Amino acid sequence: MDLEEQTLHYYLKVLSVILLIFLFFSSFYILNIFNKNLIIKNNPLKISKGEKLENILKKNIINYSKLDIEIFKMYIKLDNFFKKDFIHHGEFFIKKETSIIDLKKIISKPSNILKKITIVEGWSQKKLNLELSKYFKDFYPVPYSDIIADTYLFQNGTNFNFFLEKLKMNKLKYFKTNNKNKLLQKFTEKEIMIIGSLLEKEGLDLEDKRKISSVIFNRLKKKMKLQIDATVLYSITNGDYELDRKLLLSDLKFDHPYNTYIYKGLPPEPISYVGKKTLDILFENYNTDFLFYFFNNSLKRHIFSNNFAEHKKKLNEFRNK
Repeated sequence: MDLEEQTLHYYLKVLSVILLIFLFFSSFYILNIFNKNLIIKNNPLKISKGEKLENILKKNIINYSKLDIEIFKMYIKLDNFFKKDFIHHGEFFIKKETSIIDLKKIISKPSNILKKITIVEGWSQKKLNLELSKYFKDFYPVPYSDIIADTYLFQNGTNFNFFLEKLKMNKLKYFKTNNKNKLLQKFTEKEIMIIGSLLEKEGLDLEDKRKISSVIFNRLKKKMKLQIDATVLYSITNGDYELDRKLLLSDLKFDHPYNTYIYKGLPPEPISYVGKKTLDILFENYNTDFLFYFFNNSLKRHIFSNNFAEHKKKLNEFRNK
């Protein structure tokens, strides 16, 4: 080996040692960055749609350096190349001190903060719209027959259509569970939702709803008008139920397709949102001979009768007290 080759060999060795030392310290530094606890400034951490990673870190982390950001960006790009993850927008709960790896895991998934909406039995569409507007910018009115009143959890930043599909699936599963019930041989799902809505607006409690359901079934069987006050209130308020007075006898004559004092059979659509407990009552197929009832102000409950003569007698007794 001549002198020139020895010199080249020597410099290659030196360069290799320098490179190994560089790689060692670089790996140590990068590993240190990955293990470094980032101090989170804002909790929950909020990420806007399309927000750049650099801005997310600057806005939410206290102890970061420019090199930290560049390495984090490289790590995300490399990791995403294999896993096809991406940064989600929304709100995220993160520990006060967390590593880059843990931070990446959290923001690469949908928001880990759950929101809750409770749709109350008997709510009007107006009330639900008001509630939905607090969480969804892209919401639109939901028909009464499409969903069941219940409490629903969803991740912050959830698309409204995605949320609505969850509600529809809940209703689908409920009716699938009851698909062998004899009630579904007599009525469609929509008709059951309509009857359920009448109970929500008319009944005082579960037992009261149970008795009113039997009145509705009996009247429908006899082709009698249902004569349910709640349908009158729905008709004259256009479904808002906001009336600063009691119903008048003249209101019963208000010509509207939902007014069951005017038209026989069920209203065209439900008049409110219906809960599972009320639907459960319907699927009990509760049976009585009741055809009439009225509200007793003194007793604060409905009084039921099998025929008109009995109904008139009880009504006169109440009025004469």
